[in-house]
Amino acid sequence: MTSRVPLVSAIDTPTASRATLDAIHGAFGATPNMFRAVANSPAALQAMWSFFGALGGGAIPAKLGEQIAVAVADRNACEYCLAAHTALGRKAGATSGEMSAAQVGESADPAAAAALRFALQLVEGRGQVGDADVAALRAAGFGDGQIVEILAHVALNLFTNYVNVAFAVPVDFPVVKLRSAA
Repeated sequence: MTSRVPLVSAIDTPTASRATLDAIHGAFGATPNMFRAVANSPAALQAMWSFFGALGGGAIPAKLGEQIAVAVADRNACEYCLAAHTALGRKAGATSGEMSAAQVGESADPAAAAALRFALQLVEGRGQVGDADVAALRAAGFGDGQIVEILAHVALNLFTNYVNVAFAVPVDFPVVKLRSAA
């Protein structure tokens, strides 16, 4: 399958996307197809990369961020993000079993399990959650800033899932089988 938007290359990258794509290439050692698709819009590319950078420096540990990403990807049937974030989760210290469990919103760690439940409630309810849902995160030990960051991780992953699914971006990470997507 080919992407529904061009995957820009070094020779056809919009000038305003070049510096960001160079930074992405430096971070990954290659330029993942998702970023090559988004690079058609310098503004969207900058927004996406800045969002990743900001959350990378946040209070939510990288491992939990990747677990949230695979839960959201699996729920949205985004094979690209599932593959990419499974690989990144393993790099962040998660086991294969932890990443597989996260696909369906599960974790042996009670705090991670609470975060994953909340993330999936956000996706399934299109942001409609209740007081008890936020209280469950607080009871699991999350502070208000962390709760906001969990929502931000979900929002970023909705952005990336929609890019990859809508534009049929070819997966360039080791493929992972979807488990629970509707």
